[in-house]
Amino acid sequence: MSDPLLDTILQQDAVPAHVAIIMDGNGRWAQARALPRPAGHQAGMQAVREAVEGARMAGVKVLTLFAFSQENWQRPPEEIDALMALLEEYIARERAELVAKGVAVRFLGDLDRLVPSARAAVDETIRETAGGTELALNICISYGSRAELTRAARLIAEDVAAGRLVPAEVDEAAVARRLYTAPWPDPDLLIRTSGELRLSNFLLWQLAYAELYVTPVLWPDFTRRDFYEAVLEFQRRDRRFGRVPI
Repeated sequence: MSDPLLDTILQQDAVPAHVAIIMDGNGRWAQARALPRPAGHQAGMQAVREAVEGARMAGVKVLTLFAFSQENWQRPPEEIDALMALLEEYIARERAELVAKGVAVRFLGDLDRLVPSARAAVDETIRETAGGTELALNICISYGSRAELTRAARLIAEDVAAGRLVPAEVDEAAVARRLYTAPWPDPDLLIRTSGELRLSNFLLWQLAYAELYVTPVLWPDFTRRDFYEAVLEFQRRDRRFGRVPI
C-alpha cells in the first residue's frame, strides 16, 4: 500500500544521504506508564525497526543511531545490564532480516568496554552484514564525541611522532579521516526525539552543517511516519552552507 508521505519524499530531489538520530525518551516513556526504565528501552527496539525501514524506503544511504553514550556507563548497574542484554537481543532477532534487506551494520564507539558476549555479537553482526549495499546502519555504543575527537588527535600525534605525517599536513581532512565516521559523508539531518534541545556530545564535528529537527515524540512512540515527516521538513529547508542566498 502506498504511503502519501513517502510518495511526496520520493518526488523530491533532496533526500538526505545521511540521517543521524538521538534516540531519547525511553526512560520518560516508561515512567509515564509506571514501568521500570528497562521497559522503555525494550519498547524502543520497535522504533529502531521503524527508523531503519523508513530510511531504507526513503532512499537514505546512511543512518546513524545514538544508542548508548560513554556517560551512560554511570547509570545503575541493573540498567546497564538490561541495555547490554537488549543489544544482544536486537542483534540476534534482526540480523537475518538486515542481511536480507542489504543493511550493513557498524558499531561506533569504545567497543572494548562492552561485556564479552555483547562484543562477540557486535563483531559477528559486522561480519555477517558487511556485504549490504542498501543502507549503512551505524549504531553508536559507548560513544562520546569529545572522546572521538581526542582519539583522532592522539592518532595524528602518533603519526607525526612516527614521521608518517608532518604538522603542515594536519588539516580538517586529516582529522575527518581518523573519526569513526570516516567512511561516510557527514549527516545532512539530525533528528532528536523527546523535545530536548541539545546535542548531548553526539557527532559534534560531523554535525557542523546538519539540519536539526526536534520532535516531542518519545523514542518508543517514534514511527516510520515521524521519520518521513522529519525528511519532509528537511526538504523544505534552504541549505546555504554559509553562502548568500541566490
